[in-house]
Amino acid sequence: MSQAHGDVWSPVITPFGADLAPEPRRFVSHCRWLASHGVGLAVFGTNSEANSMTVAEKQGLLGALVEGDVDPARLMPGTGHCAIGDSVALTREAVAAGCAGVLMLPPFYYKGVSDEGLFRYYSEVIERVGDSRLRVYLYHIPPVAQVPLSLALVERLRSAFPDTIAGIKDSGGDWAHTQALIERFGGDGFAVYAGSERFLLDTLRAGGAGCISATANVNPAAIAGLAANWQADDADERQQGLNTLRDLFERYPLIPAMKAATAHFSAAADWRRVRPPLVELDEKRAGSLFAALEAMGFRMAGLGEADHG
Repeated sequence: MSQAHGDVWSPVITPFGADLAPEPRRFVSHCRWLASHGVGLAVFGTNSEANSMTVAEKQGLLGALVEGDVDPARLMPGTGHCAIGDSVALTREAVAAGCAGVLMLPPFYYKGVSDEGLFRYYSEVIERVGDSRLRVYLYHIPPVAQVPLSLALVERLRSAFPDTIAGIKDSGGDWAHTQALIERFGGDGFAVYAGSERFLLDTLRAGGAGCISATANVNPAAIAGLAANWQADDADERQQGLNTLRDLFERYPLIPAMKAATAHFSAAADWRRVRPPLVELDEKRAGSLFAALEAMGFRMAGLGEADHG
């Protein structure tokens, strides 16, 4: 998958067994289902519970995807960690596997760090990986990481590593900031992705690349459909439909809600399981979510077949 105008990527939710270990078979099946609906696979993202997994667990899942014949050109693994060595190890594996790129968080434990410190972090990772095939997509998510990536830092990184710094995911929730990124950097192939499908149409109309969005886990076809038809007469209507579903899921803790829906539509109860400190939706809240989805006529078509295949 090229980083072309109209891309949609899903930060793939991760299935866990009763012992809380990742389940590679179910993970590969869900990735195949998502890919069949036209979205790329941003595995090991925020909604993958990636920061609750070890590097070794993520390496194992990446290996399972490769062995499962998932096209590596559809993969954008999250490889950013607080420790430089961890980021380097997983990034090297992603490059060796032929992934389209990597989505890289800043080191997020220390707060109030300078652009200089962040520049040194990204520089160290890129130089230690030392591979011309590496394409890095920066991950700006200040509501969670509390470590923002400034426009000045993005510009400095692009200047230092013009063939490597390929784009950014903006999960700040501020359309004005996404628009500023597009206006400043989007004219020469730098891919700016909104962090929610709520901003997909605005992003595409402004010249951005698309979105990397949590709810692409549950609504991939509709989101990819708007990305492919954003210039159609019904684009605004499609966008409103996406917003309505997003609004519903955001009434609940998002990761447990997406996993509950996936369990419901796949008839695989284990999908509800999350890793601590997250907690599954209780039966009452899950029931209200399912009732609302039923009232909307919402389905995750074919999910059961993929999950049990």
